[in-house]
Amino acid sequence: MTKDLIIVESPAKVKTIGKFLGKDYAVEASVGHVRDLPKGDMGLDEEHGYAPRYEIIKGKEDVVGRLRKAAKAAKHVYLAPDPDREGEAIGWHVAELIRTQNKNVSRIQFNEITARAVKEALENPRPINADLVGAQQARRVLDRLVGYKISPILWKHVKRGISAGRVQSVALRLIVDRERERRAFQPVEHWALKAKLAGENPPPFRADLWKIGTKTVAPGMKDIGSAEAAGALVQNVRAGTFVVDAVEEKERSKSAPPPFTTSSLQQVANRALGYPAKKTMGAAQKLYEGVDLGERGTVALITYMRTDSVRIADEAKKAAHEFILSAYGKDYAPAKARVYKTKDGAQDAHEACRPVDVTLTPESVKQFLPADQFKLYQLIWRRFVASQMSPARFHDTTVSAKNGTTLWRAKGERLLFPGFLKVQGLEAPTEADADAEPQDGQSAQLPKVAVGEALQLLDLTSEQKFTQPPPRYSEATLVKALEEEGIGRPSTYAAIISTLQDREYVAMEDKRFAPTELGATVSDKLVAHFATLMDIGFTAGMETKLDEIAAGGRAWEEVIEEFMAEFIPALEKAGTEMSRATIDSGVACPECGRPMHVKFGKNGEFLGCSGYPECKAIREFTRDEQGTIIPVDRPKEEITDILCELCGKPFAVKVPRKGRASDPFLGCTGYPKCKNIKNFKRDEFGAIIVLEAPEEIPAGTCPECGKPMVIKTARRGSKFIACTGYPACKHTEPLPTGVACPQPGCTGEMVEKTSRRGKVFYSCSRYPDCTFSLWDRPVPGPCPKCGFPLLVEKHSKAKGDFIACGNKDCDWVKDEGEGEK
Repeated sequence: MTKDLIIVESPAKVKTIGKFLGKDYAVEASVGHVRDLPKGDMGLDEEHGYAPRYEIIKGKEDVVGRLRKAAKAAKHVYLAPDPDREGEAIGWHVAELIRTQNKNVSRIQFNEITARAVKEALENPRPINADLVGAQQARRVLDRLVGYKISPILWKHVKRGISAGRVQSVALRLIVDRERERRAFQPVEHWALKAKLAGENPPPFRADLWKIGTKTVAPGMKDIGSAEAAGALVQNVRAGTFVVDAVEEKERSKSAPPPFTTSSLQQVANRALGYPAKKTMGAAQKLYEGVDLGERGTVALITYMRTDSVRIADEAKKAAHEFILSAYGKDYAPAKARVYKTKDGAQDAHEACRPVDVTLTPESVKQFLPADQFKLYQLIWRRFVASQMSPARFHDTTVSAKNGTTLWRAKGERLLFPGFLKVQGLEAPTEADADAEPQDGQSAQLPKVAVGEALQLLDLTSEQKFTQPPPRYSEATLVKALEEEGIGRPSTYAAIISTLQDREYVAMEDKRFAPTELGATVSDKLVAHFATLMDIGFTAGMETKLDEIAAGGRAWEEVIEEFMAEFIPALEKAGTEMSRATIDSGVACPECGRPMHVKFGKNGEFLGCSGYPECKAIREFTRDEQGTIIPVDRPKEEITDILCELCGKPFAVKVPRKGRASDPFLGCTGYPKCKNIKNFKRDEFGAIIVLEAPEEIPAGTCPECGKPMVIKTARRGSKFIACTGYPACKHTEPLPTGVACPQPGCTGEMVEKTSRRGKVFYSCSRYPDCTFSLWDRPVPGPCPKCGFPLLVEKHSKAKGDFIACGNKDCDWVKDEGEGEK
């Protein structure tokens, strides 16, 4: 019997959708994109409107072959990638690849993976939306043009191998500009005064100095800008009398924030859970695609998480109302469902991110979810339920007390009715407070006082303070700034942040972004020579143009031509006028006295003498809060009495430079002519003991010189295969594990590698075409519970060494002592 074929993006959806569609449908996955611009060249026809040339992504040939075979056997093909521009483009690329196998192709989309939503989508198929595809194509072409045209200029004048991005570079500018603001900031001294007062009725309470005369107290005001001024004011206050000047009492209600959009989800998850945007979106994707809930089977827990809208479907409002009535009572369920207004300019194609089934409480699914997915689901579920609950009500009291020319104020808050706070708690601050410090739900209660009542001064304190510079961006505040400025789209924020970190343009310091010297230099060069491209307003305007393409208002080719008309002259000018990056450190060379410059090497930033190559002196450095460069002297090398067996010179204890492994090693003092190194340890008296290299295991023949290959152990601990002809032949290969990569359609195998921080990990041999990786050593599968083709070796203090499923969503464990469970 001929079946209809549904093609989705993720293999995880295959299982979820196949469960409730039955035998009349076949479900296959494209595993993300199947075609893209080529990696080796720009892939755009500059003579004919920058028309893109697409090719099948390396490693996806088997996936495409499977889709073509399934399409040929199908009666009708339904393309069901994610419901956004990227998903529309994936659907279009798949349709192009299977055109000769099946012409009965339609596009379907659903906001949630439920039987009702999928069946409803199948009843309402449509053609591929060419406008959405055009918008995605325009973004891809723009990004390719910027990257391929600007990057070579940066290689020549800053550092080889770096790159520029149309949106990432503007995000980098925000971070760099904020750092410059911080360095230019001049702190201003001010003093805060607090009084502990008691009236006729208990309890005592604290009041803050509010006004002096008619002037509100503010940081930097000259009245209390020094210890002397604060001391004089304290003396005057102690000599005076406190009298109640005014008492204000009112009832206040506070409504719940709207359900999550992509941006607010990323902000709150970062603020409340400490999740980076990438982790948030990864966990949300799994919740959207479906998780195994035991006897319930695979169930999708949330609606699509890439959305700008706070709109909620009527059936979801009704379900929430019924749940709130049964779980909390009628006082918590407003008679009329709450409606939230989506901000102007937002894309309203999808609902807000919410739970698919509100009766699936976080506690009911906790046992089936990894910790990160559970916490995120709890955040989404609580936010949605709270958004449909009654407001919280408070009784606010403000007491003003006068003392001479000073006015003091105390505020009290009493919770009358918790409303939405009953479910939301403190785990989910509102969007506006996403990066604020969490506040207590209730302030100290104030006593009953009357106007004119005298108050007794129990204590008076003054505290020196200084105004603070603007804080560096955290992930939450950077996401918020990107959204407010219109830079990129919420669905791209995680990729923007990851790219800045991967390129080492920014570093995380105390969970906030600090630009590296390389990042600041790249930003400065781009601002100087590509002012329009780096302009925040221009970038936001380009997003508007992409929206116009998606809405059918403009042709994507027209937008590209407009962009290039201004971009090409800037490129030509930058190519001739951009100078070599020279950053004067203000530090003199310790060997020749000439100025030292900040330079960029493969292992990070360092100070190098401007007299190079005559003087090869280098130094490491740091910067203080004002950005001043401070040289860091490396420890003096310890010359040992151990002689090199290759050249006869002594070994010295060497400390790796910044960016390499942290463990010291023995290096021949004959370097660079002799590159012999050894690992060592010290005995209890500090004497050096050379560690013998492990026996080298034969591993075939070198494909370059024909000499034997052997398995070696790197200084960082990982193993690799190397030619015995070193240093004449430097051919090396990663050590294969013999375990096939589990990604569908991938023909690679897992190999052992070492991260930049010196930690061993395992990745696919077809990287970068396949990016699958693990921290744990892989073991051949499959998992007896979920069928995942790969297992891993793990270790814990409680269990010791054990084997577990390589699928993070599966809890199968094999323990030698306890058997399988």
